Amino acid sequence: MNVPIALTLIRIVLVPLVIVFLISSDRVHVLIAAGIFLAASLTDWLDGLIARRTNQVTRLGTLLDPMADKLLVAAALLSLVQVDMVPAWMALAIIGREIAVTGLRGVALSMGVLVPASKLGKLKTVTQYVAVTLLILERGVPMDFVLPFHLVTDGCLWLALGVTVLSGLDYFYSFFVRTGADALVKDRERWP
Repeated sequence: MNVPIALTLIRIVLVPLVIVFLISSDRVHVLIAAGIFLAASLTDWLDGLIARRTNQVTRLGTLLDPMADKLLVAAALLSLVQVDMVPAWMALAIIGREIAVTGLRGVALSMGVLVPASKLGKLKTVTQYVAVTLLILERGVPMDFVLPFHLVTDGCLWLALGVTVLSGLDYFYSFFVRTGADALVKDRERWP
């Protein structure tokens, strides 16, 4: 157990709190949910920074960190679907991409190929965190500011969706470049 792993575990523990406060209709609870989500998001940045600077990168941390990120975003998105802040198809597209890329990276690893996190993947995480934070905050915005805030929030959600899809395509492209698509096609030709 080291500090980066502890921060990752804290992020996982904060997920149920985000859900509980997010689905509440009380404005104060919405602000608490946004604060918890933002704090959990910052632990993602902080644990990576500490792990790299103190040379505490571990296999457990490498496995847990992306899972904690995906759990945090997926739980928040599903809660936002529940309170009619996010269309279900958008949440499904974002969560589906996360599952597909995680599976793809696992397959690559089983083939002895590492598909590392890309800059586009990191940008995806940031845009998702910003969009979800704004969506949570939108629930607590006074009526006079709902429309302008909604326009900003909606734009951020669409941006997050676009970057999520593009980064997913980028991971699949990287996978086929690193594994050699020809080798996969040859293996398929041997199937009955």
